[in-house]
Amino acid sequence: MTVAGRVALVTGTAQGIGRAIAAALADAGAVVHGCDKDTVDVTDAQQVHALVARIGRIDILVNNAGGVVGQVGRPLEEVSDEDWRAVVDANLTSTFVCTRAVAPGMKDRSYGRIVNISSGAGRSVSLTGIQAYASAKAGQIGLTRQTAHELGPYGITVNSIAPGFVPSNPTSIAQWEGYDAERQQRILESIATRRLGTSEDIAHGVLFFASDEASWVTGQVLSIDGGHSIF
Repeated sequence: MTVAGRVALVTGTAQGIGRAIAAALADAGAVVHGCDKDTVDVTDAQQVHALVARIGRIDILVNNAGGVVGQVGRPLEEVSDEDWRAVVDANLTSTFVCTRAVAPGMKDRSYGRIVNISSGAGRSVSLTGIQAYASAKAGQIGLTRQTAHELGPYGITVNSIAPGFVPSNPTSIAQWEGYDAERQQRILESIATRRLGTSEDIAHGVLFFASDEASWVTGQVLSIDGGHSIF
């Protein structure tokens, strides 16, 4: 996949999927800039615009930042407004803010690749049971389609990847280890390949969407989930 010489910004690179995406792009010859919550608040427009200004040209944006921000599944009536906003902001608002920041430069250069890391939860339901997470990830998919339609005439593609269960960070690893053996087996049996995903599985999909070869692919959602979504 051709990304050599391209300049990429990947959010949420501190661990797991984001780190693997950054490494894969770099290995393929891209110049990669990464950020995480300890360096840039990607829900804050001023901080994001300052980051984009420092980098200059950005050819590829991967909106990977997100997650459950330390929350666990609870009944709907126990979820506070603040809990809801925190998850929606981390996943959906951050995608909007970062996309808005890079769009003018990509338009000027008539080239851009934007890849949003959503979730299988955005296409179905979330194993976490967190209502805001499923909603925000579904919102990311909607934003992907809308921005693909808007930005396509400028040579910019926007696509989304919906990962399946990938124990790639302390939260998702703890989630998997918290299931008893019977629940783990049921999950594995719902996956056609009978294995959990890895961060590298997701990074390979990003490489395709970010490449020159994907110039006529936009507004799409790719499920990388071992076949879970076909059941």
